[in-house]
Amino acid sequence: MDWDKLRIFHAVADAGSLTHAGEALHLSQSAVSRQIRALEESLNTTLFHRHARGLILTEQGELLFDATNAMAKRLDAAAARIRDSEDEVFGELRVTTTTGFGSLWLAPRLPALYEKYPDLKIDLMLEERVLDLPMREADVAIRMKEPSQADLIRKRLMAVRMQLYASPKYLERHGLPERIEDISPHRLICQNPSSAQVGAGATLVQEIMTYDLRSTLTVNNYFGVLQAVLNDLGIGVLPDYLTQDFPDLVRILPEVESVEVPVFLAYPEELRHSKRVSAFRDFVQDEIITYRKQLKDQALS
Repeated sequence: MDWDKLRIFHAVADAGSLTHAGEALHLSQSAVSRQIRALEESLNTTLFHRHARGLILTEQGELLFDATNAMAKRLDAAAARIRDSEDEVFGELRVTTTTGFGSLWLAPRLPALYEKYPDLKIDLMLEERVLDLPMREADVAIRMKEPSQADLIRKRLMAVRMQLYASPKYLERHGLPERIEDISPHRLICQNPSSAQVGAGATLVQEIMTYDLRSTLTVNNYFGVLQAVLNDLGIGVLPDYLTQDFPDLVRILPEVESVEVPVFLAYPEELRHSKRVSAFRDFVQDEIITYRKQLKDQALS
């Protein structure tokens, strides 16, 4: 099968348009069209449904696009390894983690990484969906459970617990609950039960909900929960890693918390020697050490 035709097919399938694919490949629309027709003839099948709004892959086209997509990711991985043969840390690094951890813990610490490696380009992908690292949907992942995919290097970074917090102003207005039974008159702020989240957090929320709460506010990520708590709306279920960066938060009912949630860093085995991955891994580990030390100092003060 002609590699050049496959490259053009992949660009057309990705763009959904002969014109846009031609612009990306620096080819005329007619040249792209001829290559697609030739590929369809060689495979004796139709790869695209053509209509006024663009191109849609046929079932056979979807099968071929899956294959070229996997090829493209493998080529990206090979290119990354070649670039990483240089001594300097530069280029793009795609990092995926949850919305809460990425926006509330990781992003505020990235200035230190950029100060050390100013030519690094971080693509930070914040979502609850677990991306496929071996298929190069991302280079590095930080997740709230141990990754189960094969061919990954993984390291446990820390453990997190979900706990209850409120602002001083909210407590001044509504009082401090001293027992879990005292929480019913308050407004609970938590992740929406239907949103993707760690099981420990969902379990804790379910337990608290049994106390016949007068009012609730649910959000689909911890960033939203935190903003509501900071704006004095109620008592929030939040991860304990926030206490360092938001020292004004008051912990409520210290005996009420989730079980431990492990935090893992993982990356594909094939990126073991990547200087960008190593730089990011070392940066995160150093930040975790600093974070733990500061927490210990806070506890002693």
